[in-house]
Amino acid sequence: MTEVTSATQASPSLVNSRTGLADNFEMFLTLLTEQMKNQDPLNPLDSTQFVNQLVDFSSVEQQIAQNQNLESLLILQSAAAQANSVGYIGRVAMADTPMAYMENGSANWEYILPDDAESVTLVVKQGERIVARSTGEVTAGTHEFEWDGKGESGADLEEGVYTLDVIATNADGESITAEIRASGRVTGIDMSGSEVIVQMGNISVPLSSILAVRQAGSGDIEDNPYLEPTE
Repeated sequence: MTEVTSATQASPSLVNSRTGLADNFEMFLTLLTEQMKNQDPLNPLDSTQFVNQLVDFSSVEQQIAQNQNLESLLILQSAAAQANSVGYIGRVAMADTPMAYMENGSANWEYILPDDAESVTLVVKQGERIVARSTGEVTAGTHEFEWDGKGESGADLEEGVYTLDVIATNADGESITAEIRASGRVTGIDMSGSEVIVQMGNISVPLSSILAVRQAGSGDIEDNPYLEPTE
């Protein structure tokens, strides 16, 4: 069953920022008015100082307007991200996560090595418990790993969420950090928090971790438009 949960509102930080500027604006206006009312008629406020204060007055007013416009843009951007993410439901998404759901005796990951390795060990965990190990590819680049759902004893394990660790070292014995990705069908979208959460079965990941989506049963990949491009 698909699920969409939403709550669109201005962030507390933006509200507090706007309130602070408004308070400063009101205070500035009050002080300027009192200064003009109580100035010495024989020694009035210097015109240059008065103009500078008016400029400051205008600057505060502009800051309030800019803050309001920025808040509106952020709300619109968030709404666009939410609307876009709803279209992911029913599709298969690839996410930057080590978690994958094993079902029907299979779980799939991708791992990316930045450099050639001397040795690579793929460790499958359920929670903190190691359930399977395998030898991985050692060349730099993207590699696929399909786990058959069997434990180290050869017995079939229960369906559920499993985590992949990639232990890679180079010829000098130094560790190599690998990127790990997993794919799953998007079953729901949670928009109740400050960031959109994409639900892939029993796995929940932030929208920012979604790298690509495709139609179920299709090889066509669509890049996530809310992902910062990498060089």
